[in-house]
Amino acid sequence: MRSQAIAVPEARPAALRLLWVLMLGFALALAQAGIAFGRAAPESFADLAEKVSPAVVNITTSTTVAAPTGPGFDVPEGSPFEDFFRDFQNRQGPDQAPRRSNALGSGFVISEDGYIVTNNHVIEGADEIEIEFFSGERLDAKLIGTDPKTDIALLKVESDEPLTFVSFGNSDLMRVGDWVMAMGNPLGQGFSVSAGIVSARNRELSGTYDDYIQTDAAINRGNSGGPLFNMDGDVIGVNTAILSPNGGSIGIGFSMASNVVTKVVNQLREYGETRRGWLGVRIQDITPDVAEAMGLGDTRGALVTDVPEGPAADGGMKSGDVITAFDGVEIEDTRELVRRVGDTEVGRTVPVVVLREGETETLEITLGRRELAEGEAVPAAAQMEPAEKDILGMTLGPVTDKEIGELNLAPGTEGLVVKSIDETSEAFDKGLQPGDLITEAGQQKVATVADLEARIEEAKDAGRKSLLLLIRRGGEPRFVALGIE
Repeated sequence: MRSQAIAVPEARPAALRLLWVLMLGFALALAQAGIAFGRAAPESFADLAEKVSPAVVNITTSTTVAAPTGPGFDVPEGSPFEDFFRDFQNRQGPDQAPRRSNALGSGFVISEDGYIVTNNHVIEGADEIEIEFFSGERLDAKLIGTDPKTDIALLKVESDEPLTFVSFGNSDLMRVGDWVMAMGNPLGQGFSVSAGIVSARNRELSGTYDDYIQTDAAINRGNSGGPLFNMDGDVIGVNTAILSPNGGSIGIGFSMASNVVTKVVNQLREYGETRRGWLGVRIQDITPDVAEAMGLGDTRGALVTDVPEGPAADGGMKSGDVITAFDGVEIEDTRELVRRVGDTEVGRTVPVVVLREGETETLEITLGRRELAEGEAVPAAAQMEPAEKDILGMTLGPVTDKEIGELNLAPGTEGLVVKSIDETSEAFDKGLQPGDLITEAGQQKVATVADLEARIEEAKDAGRKSLLLLIRRGGEPRFVALGIE
């Protein structure tokens, strides 16, 4: 087949060149604006490490450990090892003196006047805290305040010269796959740098306010309290914990997100303590069966299990309400609600949207302070005559005066006590056990077996497949949905 030449107008190459220039300019504009489809690995972390190193510190703590007061060994009389251990104890002396224990950690300077952030567990119980800077200078530090709930501590050193410091970045902007760099004092090897990526976001370990960034940057013992940097040199996390079977890094490290840390640090700096908002309710997540029993369309929101005296009670909230929005933000679950309430100023009045008996209501609630309210007891009320019966796989009866004492309940408590339970029942599978107290069924109070039977019939008449029970165990309430078919 013979090829055939195709004539191209002279204007076509110029037009193509113009199109290419426009596309290149558009791509450069996107890159400068931070809008990119992917970012290449850094050629080197050297410039970043050099920039931030002067603000990262090693922390050495010293603690006095009391001497043991009891016998070191308990050897049966007549044992062949009796003489050996007696000689050993005699060589140690009858009154051993207290000894000093040292520990290592990391931290970083956040202001030129010497404020330093680290983990609470790094300095907890320390008598002396010494800070070593990248330059080799050493200064003693004093403790400004701590927050065990987020494992954050704020220290202060006095320096004749302004100190180099680093700033917090916005951890909410970090994405899975973004590059990060950690720096600290792992295993006593001060000012070590490691790099990796963000492996996951919004991890929860065990704390109420947990919001961890997971990273595969190497983090080991001694890295605790050190910074996790983004590529701009901003701190987007405080290295706190690792997941490891042997105590060494296996690429699963956790850094408390900077947007949590900054709120804590600001309060510690201003007050020497945290001041978190307090709503004054007990809550639980909504499971699918609880949603069905309540006639809810989905499991979003936080279910109120109890409203003791406090801000929520004063604002008209009731047990059984579902909190769907707080201060204009929709609530997905209990964890989100706790964090948003804690981040809100004490004394502020906020709108709280609740779903109550199928209707939406907006309550205006003035928040109290959580630190002052924790540990307060929850009141209760009257009692009925015993009348036991087997219902829903449980033997139930009104709580007696004797049981109130045995179960450490408040005087005057009313409800149905689980006397025994069928281990093949749904109630047993869902964790109920003898001694549990049922105070509500179908979001109405129950004090007698007749009350519970009436609630079951009402649920059946309404076409429900399950009944929502409010259970108390050791003073702690939770809702459980049991099938009634």
